[in-house]
Amino acid sequence: MSKTINVTIDGVSKEYPEGISLWEISRVYQEECHDQIMLAFVNHKLSELRKTLHNDAVVRFVTIGEDAGYKTYTRGLTLVLLKAIYQEMGKENVKKVSVEYTIDSGVYCDFEGSLALTEEVLQRIEKKMKEYVEKDLLFDKKSIDTDEAIRLFEQYKMYDKQKLFRYRRVSRANVYNLDGFEDYFYGYMPYSTGCLKYFRLFLYDEGFIMLLPHRNNPETLPEFKDRPKFFQTVKESNEWGKSMDVDTIGALNDVIAAGQMSDLILVQESMQEKKIADIAASIAKSKDKKFVMIAGPSSSGKTTFSHRLSIQLRTFGLKPHPIAVDDYFVDREKTPVDEEGNFNFECLEAIDVEQFNKDMTALLNGERVELPSFNFKTGKREYKGNYKQLGPDDILVIEGIHGLNDKLSYSLPRESKYKIYISALTSLNIDEHNRIQTTDGRLLRRMIRDARTRGTLAKETIAMWKSVRNGEENYIFPFQEEADVMFNSAMIYELAVLKPYAEPILFGIPKDCKEYVEAKRLLKFFDYVIGVSSEEVPHNSILREFIGGSIFNV
Repeated sequence: MSKTINVTIDGVSKEYPEGISLWEISRVYQEECHDQIMLAFVNHKLSELRKTLHNDAVVRFVTIGEDAGYKTYTRGLTLVLLKAIYQEMGKENVKKVSVEYTIDSGVYCDFEGSLALTEEVLQRIEKKMKEYVEKDLLFDKKSIDTDEAIRLFEQYKMYDKQKLFRYRRVSRANVYNLDGFEDYFYGYMPYSTGCLKYFRLFLYDEGFIMLLPHRNNPETLPEFKDRPKFFQTVKESNEWGKSMDVDTIGALNDVIAAGQMSDLILVQESMQEKKIADIAASIAKSKDKKFVMIAGPSSSGKTTFSHRLSIQLRTFGLKPHPIAVDDYFVDREKTPVDEEGNFNFECLEAIDVEQFNKDMTALLNGERVELPSFNFKTGKREYKGNYKQLGPDDILVIEGIHGLNDKLSYSLPRESKYKIYISALTSLNIDEHNRIQTTDGRLLRRMIRDARTRGTLAKETIAMWKSVRNGEENYIFPFQEEADVMFNSAMIYELAVLKPYAEPILFGIPKDCKEYVEAKRLLKFFDYVIGVSSEEVPHNSILREFIGGSIFNV
């Protein structure tokens, strides 16, 4: 008689034969689940659906609507895309395919080869991808020796992967095989191609975009919302990284191993300082600008950027005065709450917009105004004699998440405002097919700063990150194209510096809490990176806002 095991799902236990796969179990639950099942938690550990069960287990299925499931959907489609490109264009005609960065709900990809990537060719590739989806091909995973993986990627001309694996300390690597096409991916894969039904390819700039569904509506492809300013900002950073021969983790490790990190830090910091100086020059040329509005998502370095911009503005004879929109928070008891009953400090209604406009308009008219400060301990706005009156050379540098939204500053003439969007837009990739998400870089910055300045545990930062991201999606990202200029605060070297700070606090997250899955993912990522000391990071660097030691006392 064959052995059976008990599997508990949603509090209900059922008997299954030993050795049954998660995929076989998921087929029954898929009928009751609106979104596509992509992965599963088995006893709180994230697993692919190929996993077989041999002991009693508690299982929770993960759909495309969740972060881990959506990333899996994207990875699966990326492998399908690569197989289709090599099939349609011929291995001999493909030099490199790079999966670069996210724009709206699409992933921008670059192609290098001996054949031109035309609309007709792209349509053939899309058609081939749909054929693979129809065939419901299995994603096969195998573990091979690291040296064998290096030889394999050299054979496929995937030199970024070859370089990456030279710095891995583990002896084996997991490689995915899709009907004969092999590649390495950082993260889990779907069970088969049949679940990857929704996508579209179209030419964009010098490459193309693979359009994906939103995770909250996974069976519908949205209209693509172009973000040209955002794209050009990321593209510029990406091209700079390539010009420095540092566009992947393996390339960064090469620089570190060669003892050239000091030069890379100095060049990167000098480039950022030049960008800030150029922005200051642009503001100075516009004599009618009285309000510099700075906005950006969490951990983008807005505070340090504001200080450095103010210094540059002084070199043009201007007198900048910082103003934090947070000082115009309504009193705590008037703060709106979200659907879970928690204070919603991210929404515009948390700001006393009327008083803000009254004060800013008075300043613009040359009046003397007493500005408030917000006491976060008492939850009250206070007035302590901070008077301002704008002279001909005075300019206000206003920092706040709603800075680009004209509803915040509705009474101020558009010509009096200079809008700046700042974010840490990571241009570095793990390798040509594995992106580093911009949000990962900001999350690491936030965890390190929270632990240093607030004593907040890393698991607490991870737990509230979803709420932070929702606020950004609703109140910051929709207005980023309104900016007069965008500034990328990400440093190409920063992951190597953040590693020694991040690893200890990530290791401090217990295995039995739900945030451990995210901690494990980030720790695995750091396995690829050679860590370095922060000693040579300048004390006016944006990175100092997070690791400490800033001359601006932030």
